[in-house]
Amino acid sequence: MTPESIDPGHGHSPAAWTAVIIMLVAFCIGTTMLFLDQPYGVVAAAVLLIIGLIVGWILKKVGFGVNGPRYQPKGH
Repeated sequence: MTPESIDPGHGHSPAAWTAVIIMLVAFCIGTTMLFLDQPYGVVAAAVLLIIGLIVGWILKKVGFGVNGPRYQPKGH
């Protein structure tokens, strides 16, 4: 077996990057709202975090995940 055949891809895909960026924004908003003592903002950030997970899952299912038909790996 070559290393390329067992490489899981490490999540370098549009689906993974989109999910991570959405969740990073959610954590930043949630932290800020917690600091400002705004409970509804914290809840909204938690909802955005879940939305980020769902968006990543949907993008993976439509082929933008690692080894998906629409994913084009970049050479190093």
